[in-house]
Amino acid sequence: MSEPVKNTLLFLLVGGLILLTAFMQSWNSAILILNMGLISAIMAIGVNLQWGFAGLFNVGVMGFVALGGLAVVLVAAAPTAGAWGAGGFGIVLALLMGAATVVAAVFVTKKMPKGRTRMLVLIAIMIGGFVLYRGVFDPNVAAVEAINPAAAGNIGGLSLPVLLAWPAGGLLAAGAAWLIGKTALGLRSDYLAIATLGIAEIIIAVLKNEDWLARGVKNVIGLPRPVPYEIDLQNDPSFVERASGLGLDPVTASTLYVKLGYSVLFLIVLLVLLWMAQMALKSPWGRMMRAIRDNEVAAEAMGKDVTRRHLQIFVLGSAICGIAGAMMTTLDGQLTPGTYQPLRFTFLIWVMVIVGGSGNNFGAVLGAMLIWFLWVQVEPIGLWLMQVITSGMADGSALKEHLIDSAAHMRLLTMGLVLLLVLRFSPRGLIPEH
Repeated sequence: MSEPVKNTLLFLLVGGLILLTAFMQSWNSAILILNMGLISAIMAIGVNLQWGFAGLFNVGVMGFVALGGLAVVLVAAAPTAGAWGAGGFGIVLALLMGAATVVAAVFVTKKMPKGRTRMLVLIAIMIGGFVLYRGVFDPNVAAVEAINPAAAGNIGGLSLPVLLAWPAGGLLAAGAAWLIGKTALGLRSDYLAIATLGIAEIIIAVLKNEDWLARGVKNVIGLPRPVPYEIDLQNDPSFVERASGLGLDPVTASTLYVKLGYSVLFLIVLLVLLWMAQMALKSPWGRMMRAIRDNEVAAEAMGKDVTRRHLQIFVLGSAICGIAGAMMTTLDGQLTPGTYQPLRFTFLIWVMVIVGGSGNNFGAVLGAMLIWFLWVQVEPIGLWLMQVITSGMADGSALKEHLIDSAAHMRLLTMGLVLLLVLRFSPRGLIPEH
């Protein structure tokens, strides 16, 4: 079987599984799986750029996805009345003062000769800057968080169209990636992994604890969306008439319409990013990145700036993850920092890339769609299977209860089993790199 035919059949298989879900469960469930699969595919492309193109082991995907979600709040949410006047400008001033302290410390480190004098100046700058920063920051934060804390307590956003938040999420994640890359990309790959994982946890901790930014663990709900609201469609006589003509009730039709609207938007973004990634892969830049990945020493001997190129692709991959994070928050309609877990937003994305085929963009998309389908469906299938197996056992049996309770672990077991099978029989993934 030729490679194109095999790849086509693999994509058709995943599409068939989603269609089977539609007929066996509901179209709502199938389209929801499709939408989250498309978002996961975008995240997988970002990770594939970093690992498949450049060999960068980034275990901080969760942090960049969360920053994308934060961008939706800062760009699209309505501003909190009175927040900027109460302390918003003071918070911005304090953050600028903190940045100025860091810049001053770097300037002194570069310009002054080593010695006791430089050390004393650095200590004075850092202590003085910290005291000034906290002196301005704390009272302004308290003023913002005191504004209607039950429903707000944060500065809010800019009330811009939510679609603008998607590229903004990419820019926010790219900025954070640049700061991280300037310090962490000189480390060995295992140290880079530890550093990115730790920084991702720091980002989540900031989102959870800085209520003035995005309400912390109290969450931001009611975010704007780029598609109509279901209730508006249900109150539209022309929509109700069209739904009746298709044999659908207005509630079901409105839900499907909204979810399909998201599907179209997500598919457009995915196709654009996939096309750009393919063009990059086939370009001289892409060949250079793979040469650096395969042998950094040889590439450096040929005059390539390895650290600079690593920084480029680290920023690009992180920006794509930020875009996906903004899309996911838009789909949810809320930002919930407590839901960002490494298992879902880092390691599951890595499983998608490895199973699909690292270094191959189409493999990353296939792996994302397949693994997300299994992630959603394995647990209910496992519960059904356990119920069938134990159907002949007496009610109240300890073994029966244990087997049914163990169905909750089928998800993790299946992910590990799929990963092991792929690594054993197709170690380069389902669609290997050419």
